[in-house]
Amino acid sequence: MTFSEKLMQLRRQKGWSQEELGERLDVTRQTVSKWELGSTTPEMEKLIAMSELFGVSIDELVKNSGIESFPAEEAEKISETKPRMVRLGEWKSKRTWRGMPIVHINARGAAKGVIAIGLAAKGIVAIGLASIGVLSLGVVTAGVLAFGGLAAVGIGASGGLAAGVFACGGCAAGFFALGGVATGWNVFGGVAAGKYAFGGLAMGDIAVGGSASGIIAIGKETSGEITVNLPVTAEEVRAIITERLPNTPKFIVDSLSSIAEHIIE
Repeated sequence: MTFSEKLMQLRRQKGWSQEELGERLDVTRQTVSKWELGSTTPEMEKLIAMSELFGVSIDELVKNSGIESFPAEEAEKISETKPRMVRLGEWKSKRTWRGMPIVHINARGAAKGVIAIGLAAKGIVAIGLASIGVLSLGVVTAGVLAFGGLAAVGIGASGGLAAGVFACGGCAAGFFALGGVATGWNVFGGVAAGKYAFGGLAMGDIAVGGSASGIIAIGKETSGEITVNLPVTAEEVRAIITERLPNTPKFIVDSLSSIAEHIIE
């Protein structure tokens, strides 16, 4: 029996697809297919990984003979003393979820798992220079909750450049945005542009800031349809907004009124 035939037999005995075996060996489905067709052969580190994965010796894998499994006690000893992946700087947990290892750590390249840590990481929780996950941390990140040193994209995003429903960063864009430069629906920033904006330079339907421009502009320097110069009370701001823009959400009215009242000249 050739190596390619043995590999196919062992894989089928485990009930794995070529893609599932590839994930366990950190290769593509196409690579496994080429091994099974006999068009290419794996390098030594992959043979070692297969030996441990299937519980057979390397000799049994590569020699033209039948397959004999390691004795149970020897296979158990190997599984206890060696990680699933033997490549320096990489480790995968044996337990999997939907074909992915629970934990995959790869200090030298890409990691994919429920918890993934690597130069490039993809998982439920992903940590890496570039990462994608439900919770994502790194230099460049994307996810439901994304925290990036350089750039972040997600429902909740924090980074040098941040975009999301809730965005916080040097430059931020989102439904709620906070940043040095911020744009969105309800925004706070040094320079803020949005429907409701507060900042050193603010532009919006309702703008509150040092320099404000909008339908209702409140600040030290103002331009707009209705301008209000400081100082001003919260009650005065609330009355102006309610009369001119009656559909403004109450929490926006309350927050901008309070902010306007406490701006120090």
